[in-house]
Amino acid sequence: MADDIVLPIPNLSVPQHLFVLLNPSLSRLHEESRKECLKAIEEDEMAPYYQAITSSPKSPLPLDSKLLSTLQEKNNATLKTLDEALASAEATEGESEISDALKARANFLTRIGERDKAIDAQKLALEKTPGLGSRIDIVLTLIRIGFFWNDEPLIIWGLDKAEKLIEEGGDWDRRNRLKVYQGLHLLSIRQFKRGGELLLDALSTFTASELLKYNDFVALTVIAGALTLSRVDLKKKLIGSPEVNSALPELPIPGDLIKNLYECHYDKFFKALALLEQTHLLPSRILSPHARFYVREMRILAYAQLLESYRSLTLESLAQAFGVSVEFVDNELSHFISTGRLHASIDKVHGIVETTKTSEAWGKKINQFEQVVRQGDVLLNELQRLSKVLY
Repeated sequence: MADDIVLPIPNLSVPQHLFVLLNPSLSRLHEESRKECLKAIEEDEMAPYYQAITSSPKSPLPLDSKLLSTLQEKNNATLKTLDEALASAEATEGESEISDALKARANFLTRIGERDKAIDAQKLALEKTPGLGSRIDIVLTLIRIGFFWNDEPLIIWGLDKAEKLIEEGGDWDRRNRLKVYQGLHLLSIRQFKRGGELLLDALSTFTASELLKYNDFVALTVIAGALTLSRVDLKKKLIGSPEVNSALPELPIPGDLIKNLYECHYDKFFKALALLEQTHLLPSRILSPHARFYVREMRILAYAQLLESYRSLTLESLAQAFGVSVEFVDNELSHFISTGRLHASIDKVHGIVETTKTSEAWGKKINQFEQVVRQGDVLLNELQRLSKVLY
């Protein structure tokens, strides 16, 4: 196998489909996920994985004994061939051939979902493989095994190991590929800012299709960026990005989210956020644990963006702007204000929300005002000098 070919093993769509099947609230997606999960298991001959998940009484997949027996027979035959090839290489071939045989065996165990044996085999191949690029690829495979089995210690070990190997002289492609792995892991542990930055860095050079599909990558980049980017950067790095725009026809909901947030169409933004929660956050095994957090933070972001433009607003106008009832916006703002997330106060007698800028925020506004005045003075002086020359 050429060093630049990265096999999509293990198939990370399988645990994603299993996640959907185990979630009763996603019943609308169960039929399609069941079909795709079984299809992937059969195509990759994943007998150990199929046996493991169907042995649980809560398994969403029924045990087909005939299918399991067929897959096990195929696994045994392939493994016998690989073991014979490894023994032959060790007896008569050199270091390179032994390394290839070890990698082939490790990749097979990875593909069929033989968790512990696959990890041991990949680490043995890592130890016996001389090429730096090949060693980095093995570590990336171990990281994917970690993602597949939700093995956080393995993921962290692999990311640290890959970073050290790349610093020894990893090529451009593997450096960019690692950014996607790191970004995905950071999103999974709710570090949206740093994770989003890494995904943005890899946006124009994405090649990690063995980890996730391109459209899924763009969706994650948009979701993270919407929460963490400033309004100027949102326009520059996402809304104005040709890579994002090329994918948005297939990602209408994330596209509506950032467009309506930037253009201050808050009623449409709220609708897009609700749809995003149902279509991209809750069904995702990576983002689902953070769905409530994300929705709350995006609401706070939108409220803050509107309030910072005004000294005061009526509750009624706020409710109209967000397309919700006065009672809803009153309750939600009261909660965010009481917890210190929004700098404002509510006058319920007159139905008015007044912004209470922090000293830091007012300092920024004053500095901006003074800068405008200074620039205006400079411009007026230049115009006066020009008028003297002309007249």
